[in-house]
Amino acid sequence: MIKKWSLPLFILVIIYSSTAFAERMSINVPMANVRSGPGTKYKVLWKLEKYHPLQIMKKSGSWYYFRDYEGDNGWIFKGILGKEASVIAIKNKCNVRSGPGTNFDIVFTVEKGVPLKIIERKNEWIHVSHSDGDKGWIHQMLVW
Repeated sequence: MIKKWSLPLFILVIIYSSTAFAERMSINVPMANVRSGPGTKYKVLWKLEKYHPLQIMKKSGSWYYFRDYEGDNGWIFKGILGKEASVIAIKNKCNVRSGPGTNFDIVFTVEKGVPLKIIERKNEWIHVSHSDGDKGWIHQMLVW
């Protein structure tokens, strides 16, 4: 006998499991093409820069279908991805500081959409590096 609550529970398990297995990766080349399908014959939709983090949703051969911080989807070649931890600014004019706290000097600012490589974490602060070599600390609430 199937109980009334078993179908909704089954659906929740399926939804949760598909999200739980999503893998986070980042771009490991200076610039990468995002395509409309899994192959070079598909249209280039836009380009992503180094360290841009992606949530991998499914794989098709050498191509990965992903979602980004804005919820946009596309296909990317797996050979230009790495497992290097990265984040991306989700607010405009994010302060990157010389140390892990607001009492430290601002060393540079980043705009929404700027990807950063993670060096280390300290409480709610993330030590990051930009692709141009600039380094500093950013609060976790400012990034995805």
